[in-house]
Amino acid sequence: MPLNAQNRKQIYYNALASYNDVSAFRLEGEASISFPHGVMRMENKLDPDEGQASNFVFWCPENFPADIAVTWDFRPVREPGLCMLFFSAAGRNGEDLFDPHLSRRTGPYGHYHSGDINALHVSYFRRRYPEERAFHTCNLRKSYGAHLVCQGADPIPNVEDTSGFYRMELMKQGADITFSVNGLQVFHWTDDGHTYGPLLSGGKIGFRQMAPLIGEYANLTVYSLE
Repeated sequence: MPLNAQNRKQIYYNALASYNDVSAFRLEGEASISFPHGVMRMENKLDPDEGQASNFVFWCPENFPADIAVTWDFRPVREPGLCMLFFSAAGRNGEDLFDPHLSRRTGPYGHYHSGDINALHVSYFRRRYPEERAFHTCNLRKSYGAHLVCQGADPIPNVEDTSGFYRMELMKQGADITFSVNGLQVFHWTDDGHTYGPLLSGGKIGFRQMAPLIGEYANLTVYSLE
């Protein structure tokens, strides 16, 4: 289900090229955010031996509508680790994700899949655990509850074989969600709105990394879809 220029409208663009570009972003957990080559580089600050405490999420401050396409450029710099994109993230009762009445989130995965927020998230470049390194997949999960709803083969090679940035594309339109890398569709899932709870509407998007991965990001773009 490729993007169609006739039914999309760009509503957000961020080059992710300097500190000014992300001055309003919100970091949950501890991380080093730098721009050594004019692109955003993210790296954990805490020792990976601290487990989930060493992971983090970096949220874009904007609220986006339910039907969107998100594209960004990604390059893995160091393994092992794992990357995610959260989307349609909001409080379970419809609150803004940053509502002060919601529980504090500091990076551990449970805060995001079994706390007081709903979200969808795609995990890609999954190289953290031995089973992920032995068999590369991209996973789509729906929360509350961390339900694994869809998988597809991960086309991105290991760091030593990567060649520049990869174009990531996530689209959520109605009940349909697709994820592609460099134009190659990785998966397509249709949410029935019952098995894993009601369809999620709009909300925030955010990048998550698992230590000790280093990743670089650029050209975050969001489109509204009819």
